[in-house]
Order: sequence, then C-alpha cells, then structure tokens
Amino acid sequence: MTAIPQGRARRTVVVGAMCALVVTGTGLTGCSEDPDAGTNGVGKLSAEQIQSKTRAAAESAGALRLSGNVVTSGRTYGLDMRLNSGGGTGSVTAEGTTFQLLRIGKELYLKAGADFWTQADGKGDDSDAADKLDGKYVKVPSGDPAYRKFSGFTDKDVLLDGLLTLHGSLETDGHHEQAGTRTIRITGDKGDGGTLDVSLEGQPYPLRLARAGGAGTLTFSAWGRNFSLTEPKKDETVDYGKQLPAS
Repeated sequence: MTAIPQGRARRTVVVGAMCALVVTGTGLTGCSEDPDAGTNGVGKLSAEQIQSKTRAAAESAGALRLSGNVVTSGRTYGLDMRLNSGGGTGSVTAEGTTFQLLRIGKELYLKAGADFWTQADGKGDDSDAADKLDGKYVKVPSGDPAYRKFSGFTDKDVLLDGLLTLHGSLETDGHHEQAGTRTIRITGDKGDGGTLDVSLEGQPYPLRLARAGGAGTLTFSAWGRNFSLTEPKKDETVDYGKQLPAS
C-alpha cells in the first residue's frame, strides 16, 4: 500500500472538514475532492486513449531510466538501465550474476567479473582467460548471437515497444500514486493482461508496469533527463578472441 504524503493527507482532512460545514436548506451536503484537479487531464480519458497518450509521451522523450525485472523464455533478468536515442548503459542480473552493458550507436560492450566469464565459458578451468576479462569492457561482435540478445536491453525504442502493451480488454482502475506522483491506472483483462500506472502530473509518462502473467514488474523514471555515453578507454577494453559463450 502506497503511503500518502503528509501534505496531501492534511489537505484531504481540511477539505473533509469544510465539506462537513456546508449547510443548505435541506441539511448537510456531501462533497469530495476532484482526483483530477490540477492534473494533466488524462485521468478523465478512456483506457484506450490513455494508453495512446502514454505511448506517444514515452516515444517522444529523449531519455529515461528503467529498473525492475523481466521474465522472458523462462529466465528472469533484473534490469537497471539508462536509455536514450544514442544507446544505453546499466546493469543486468541473471541467475545471480550481474554484468554491465554499454551501447553507443552500434557498438556494444559487456563488462563482468571473472566469475561471470568462468561460468559463461562452461569449463570452469580457464582462470587465465577469466582473469584477463575480469572488469574489462568486452566488445561484442555485431554478428555474435549475444549481440542481438543483449543489445535489446540497451535500445529504448525496442524495449518500450515490447513492454508498453497491455493484453486484452482495456479498462481504467482508479487513481493511485507512484513514488509520490499521482497516477491513473489502466489494466488489460482486469489485470490479467498487465497493469500500467500513468503520470497525472506533467507529461503522461508511464511510471510503473506489471506485466501480464507475472512476467515482471518495472518502474520508469528520469524521463527526458539526458545523459552522456562515453566510449571506454583502450586500456579498459579487451578482445574476447572468439564468439561469446552462448550460455
């Protein structure tokens, strides 16, 4: 349950007290605070219209931060990525192992510890190679199967296109809050097809997504806050020397 900020709680109490004092010829009248007062207005739209507006806002934003977990092909990936039109950077965790991804344009780099490379190689006895790669940026060849698999985690358009889709019949599911920001929630098939919280403040950006079928929960933040992507220095990079392990 999301805690309501103290300021908003006090405002609600004051409004309630004022309502109780309003008297007409027939007695007390009821009144309530308009949940859409002072918002961007999308809370008054249909679920289909809200989804359309939030997708448009997300696509037009130059940058964002995405964090949470995604379940795909039976495997859970923990993501903490910053994305913009030029690429992305951040961490991915899978099966207890964390590695860093950096993509600048078409160039994709992967950085991980020696344990990652030992496990990925599947042999467990090539300590020299693992030590060589430990903490270094390894450039992923564009033709390597790992390139397509991992570059998707760094591609803003690919990720948002695949994530911001609710399945089934769309409906609104009331007003909520996400990290102190008022939201309107929309659902697919009453939640079975996923739920999406959309900001009611400023641009109608998506703020929280619970994917259909328990396939992960993600939060979105830092919309429009651009950042720089810097190519690793030569002494920070190393060539793996062969195709990256498929595992």
